[in-house]
Amino acid sequence: MAPGGTLARAFGVSAGAVAAALIAVIVSSRASSSPSIVDVPDHLPAPPASALWVPKPVALHRSAAVAYWASVRSAVPGRAWPSRRAEIVAPLATKTPEDTTNIVLVVGRTRDRAGRLWVHVRLPVLPNDRTAWVPRSALGVYGAVHTHLIIDLERLTATLLRNGSAIFRAPIGVGRPEWPTPKGNFYIRDRLARYRSAFYGPLAFGTSARSSVLTDWPGGGFIGLHGTDEPQLVPGRISHGCVRFRNRDILELGRLMQVGTPVTIR
Repeated sequence: MAPGGTLARAFGVSAGAVAAALIAVIVSSRASSSPSIVDVPDHLPAPPASALWVPKPVALHRSAAVAYWASVRSAVPGRAWPSRRAEIVAPLATKTPEDTTNIVLVVGRTRDRAGRLWVHVRLPVLPNDRTAWVPRSALGVYGAVHTHLIIDLERLTATLLRNGSAIFRAPIGVGRPEWPTPKGNFYIRDRLARYRSAFYGPLAFGTSARSSVLTDWPGGGFIGLHGTDEPQLVPGRISHGCVRFRNRDILELGRLMQVGTPVTIR
């Protein structure tokens, strides 16, 4: 019995050791399968910046070198003064005769007695140089340009200014005496490159200027700036009122001048 007891006691000790070992393995296995605990920093990183960023509004500044324009968002009558009761000067449509978005040049702003904001704009109507007041709500956002095109009918030149300094100058063809290019203050109304005609060259600009006699502009009555298939006639008095450039010059002008640019024809 002594050997048997000794064996039992020996087995009991071994079983206890094995059990302890198994418990240690299980605990170790569970610990390894659980997420490890790491130190949490006192300060978390800042969240990423939002993709939507609205800049701080900037007031429109009066400057001879900067001009503002806006698209006509809804058809509206232009009025003689900033009031819904004022006489209608001319209607303003949302599209030009060339089917582009109609824009107007901004020349002033004010509020009426009710606090409604009105915008003083230059009109593309006859007689030339007319202006009118329209509700601000009828117009889109303002665009700004730093360019100004000067058409000199005596010297037969076109000069583009940027911030008051000349950056482009070219000879031009203008209207014949019986079809004169009108003088006055206007603006570039649209940019056109879809007319597949050598007569108009590779690029054309529509202006707010209108001829009171005749014009070869497709929309009828409006003065355009465009290229030509007869560059040998430039400079000269050669058109029905439009301003013609040599093709290389109109392309260069197109690279430098934006829609909304004021135009002075003198």
